[in-house]
Amino acid sequence: MLISQVKNADGSITVAVRDAGGEARVVKGAASVHALAMEAANSGKSLKAVVDEKGLGDVVDLQDAYAKGLFLPPITHADPAHLHLTGTGLTHLGSASTRDAMHAAVSKVEEGATDTMKMFKMGLEGGKPKPGEKGVQPEWFYKGNGTQSVAPGAELVSPSFAEDGGEEPEMAGIYVISDKGAPFRIGFAVANEFSDHVTERVNYLYLAHSKLRPASFGPEIRVGEAPSDIRGASRIIRDGKVVWEKPFLSGETNMSHTFANLEYHHFKYGIFREPGDVHVHMFGTATLSFGDGFKTQAGDIFEIEAGEFGLPLRNTLAVAGEDEIVIGQL
Repeated sequence: MLISQVKNADGSITVAVRDAGGEARVVKGAASVHALAMEAANSGKSLKAVVDEKGLGDVVDLQDAYAKGLFLPPITHADPAHLHLTGTGLTHLGSASTRDAMHAAVSKVEEGATDTMKMFKMGLEGGKPKPGEKGVQPEWFYKGNGTQSVAPGAELVSPSFAEDGGEEPEMAGIYVISDKGAPFRIGFAVANEFSDHVTERVNYLYLAHSKLRPASFGPEIRVGEAPSDIRGASRIIRDGKVVWEKPFLSGETNMSHTFANLEYHHFKYGIFREPGDVHVHMFGTATLSFGDGFKTQAGDIFEIEAGEFGLPLRNTLAVAGEDEIVIGQL
């Protein structure tokens, strides 16, 4: 089942569901995907069971909604401060090579001797623990709250001080926290974990700065488990032409960590188990246009797709004007 959100003229939300390849229909009486997911989490029912109980209504033309800019992120929170955008890196086979090379050059050490490669090797050795064991913890980073969550079709705005605005095609896990503080996964969505790779290249300790950027995911969430072998494509369109394109792989077959291990090392922190909160956690990638030496520019369209996850994710790169920051004294 694929689930999405479309905004209405009066500010309300239409929740739409469909099977892959099928037409979407309204979920009757659903205020939002968050409300549906919380009902499921607190009742012990599956999300599909809650949807089935409510029933389906009129057909929703998702392509038309996309063309008109009516998609919302496929999950939102009424208070954006209670939606968390986070991620883990160095999780995919081959994901360390680009980063290792650039950090080796900056640090003036041999490739393979960087902290990047050391952490990647830790994941290879301990990222897929046996039952009853705790796996090695991954690299982790924070991107922002719901104010940084960008709707499919909307602009990904790079700040004026950024050195780069580059795409990262990833899978994101989508979660809600029940009233009893228990995390529940809704499913997975395609995501663009938009980052500043030039800033990161200056020094590995700038990683945190490079990740404080908006992100987009969706337009649809694939409810349930993810396939073990996910194959998609990432491309950049400029002036109506594809100027960069590459396939990307995800799923545990192509990863050095299991999803369960990555989830554990996120939700082991009590701060991430606050009742009612939403988490969008991005699981990493091995495919970047930056790694091929491609330079993005304002107006470029990022398009990321993976067949089992619904409509492709599209966003346009924009660059913000400079903000005047004045620190007052109280």
